[in-house]
Amino acid sequence: MSISIPQRLSQLRAVIQTQGYDYCLIPSADPHLSEYLPERWQAREVFSGFTGSVATLIVGQDFAGLWVDSRYWEQADIELRGSGIEMIKIVGSAATAHIDWLAQQMQANQRLAVDGKVLGLASARALQNALYPKRVQIDTNIDLVDQVWSDRPGLPTAAVYEHQAPFAVVSRSEKLATVRKAMKDKGCSHHFISTVDDIAWLLNLRGADVNYNPVFVSHLLLSADQAELFLPLQKIDADLRDRLARDGVICRDYDEAESALQNLSASSSILIDPRRITFGFREAIPQHCKVIEALNPSVFAKSRKTPEEAQFVRQAMEQDGAALCEFFAWFESAIQDPTNNISELTIDEKICAARARQAHFICPSFGTIAGFNGNGAMPHYRATEKSYAQIKGNGLLLIDSGGQYLNGTTDITRVVSVGTVSAEQKRDFTLVLKGMIALSRMKFPHGTYSTVLDAIARAPIWAEGINYGHGTGHGVGYFLNVHEGPQTISGAIPDANMVMEVGMITSNEPGIYRPGKWGIRIENLLLCVPAESTEFGDYLQFETLTLCPIDTRCIDRSMMREDEIAWLNHYHQMVFQRLSPRASGAALAWITQRTLAI
Repeated sequence: MSISIPQRLSQLRAVIQTQGYDYCLIPSADPHLSEYLPERWQAREVFSGFTGSVATLIVGQDFAGLWVDSRYWEQADIELRGSGIEMIKIVGSAATAHIDWLAQQMQANQRLAVDGKVLGLASARALQNALYPKRVQIDTNIDLVDQVWSDRPGLPTAAVYEHQAPFAVVSRSEKLATVRKAMKDKGCSHHFISTVDDIAWLLNLRGADVNYNPVFVSHLLLSADQAELFLPLQKIDADLRDRLARDGVICRDYDEAESALQNLSASSSILIDPRRITFGFREAIPQHCKVIEALNPSVFAKSRKTPEEAQFVRQAMEQDGAALCEFFAWFESAIQDPTNNISELTIDEKICAARARQAHFICPSFGTIAGFNGNGAMPHYRATEKSYAQIKGNGLLLIDSGGQYLNGTTDITRVVSVGTVSAEQKRDFTLVLKGMIALSRMKFPHGTYSTVLDAIARAPIWAEGINYGHGTGHGVGYFLNVHEGPQTISGAIPDANMVMEVGMITSNEPGIYRPGKWGIRIENLLLCVPAESTEFGDYLQFETLTLCPIDTRCIDRSMMREDEIAWLNHYHQMVFQRLSPRASGAALAWITQRTLAI
């Protein structure tokens, strides 16, 4: 018998009271500060019922609140009903809004419990700065949810495997040498890494501990001549362990990472990334060690794809585009027959099946978002067996999907017409397309912060008094996380690590969302490449990687300039040239029709 959210909250409140706390803070995090969490660390979802990827839950005796950003307001409103949890909207980029609330509500000598093993170091410092002046006690050495969560899953057990040549272009030893040089340049004898995609990239290993991202739970302690990899040992076979050992990588049990830090010698100096390590692991480092805080060198290194990797990604885009041609040809034919029962769930099933027929496909890169009409207005909507829409009548269908291939990671959003498209829908679609084209065509000087580019895509939308609540673009990995940094095309406050560099892959996905009516987002992936050198310096530009027609039936041509139309026609010509050799039958007929010039 399943336990309801109010029952779980009641049990948690009993523990909070018994142990003398006033509030319990539950972030959306694991010991690796991952985006997608293994089941063992999905406490926020288990105790709130909210299934979105990001939110913060605070529970007290007379209050429970969930802080969510604008991507999830509609979703949270639905999922929190009857839970007794209040949705608190995060407006703009106020990521510390829950901390501000605690600072206002908590009184001197009150106590806050939060598990330091899943609390980011940066978040912990923000908590301390806000609450210590009020003499609030923050206890980070306790996991209250573990005392209530009786059926809590254990560590994931999926096997770890190698990402091999030819797709693993740079060897493990070369990558280790690159990171060690960065350590040496900073005067560090050791470097501790907890972020699982950094470890997977650095060691050319992959796993399946979470849905969508091919990573595995682990920590890595790197020194000048050895790397200690901490993971559940049953996940790695003897042959792979031997190959790792030949490159100086020694496998240790997952639970030994903390003690390895505690045992560092007094002469040690260690590099950590304060945005990518938990408070618990920072506390484990002895006070006698010198600590250098800086970006993990692997974060920047893996963001810059090599020319060979970029070529493999182009191949993956062709495979992905071929799968989408097959899917859309089926969809446009099937939707014409009123006897067909097509739902948002059908879209997910069919599009995943089409990708699975492509070479080197491993899994989706995230949960498919298929939202018809009003459901498309929720940027991170996900149809479920309990709640989904049938696709019939008139309107717009938004499909955001992607694939993990051995030769690359894809992420694409298309909006297609179903029946008749209204003038208002065409207007919104065209504004979004204009924003997407503007960023696609952008040329900019080397040294430009990625955040500066956000306004380029928004400008045509802003001009009509409209905006969207998510960033315009995120970095994308190479057969790794579909979201990676350090670059982000958003309204974030830039830092020195957010400069666009050659080899970075970034999404381009402006949107317009009208709650209860429709949502429009058009997304391509872009590769940053050299443009030209002038007397004013070196310039960069974007190469569009994604290959799939944009539905010209949704365009109000009168709103587009001739140069924008020329870009779209050229893009469609490229899509046809590269995908038509991979298509046949209905798929070839579909792409021939959908790439006609306007």
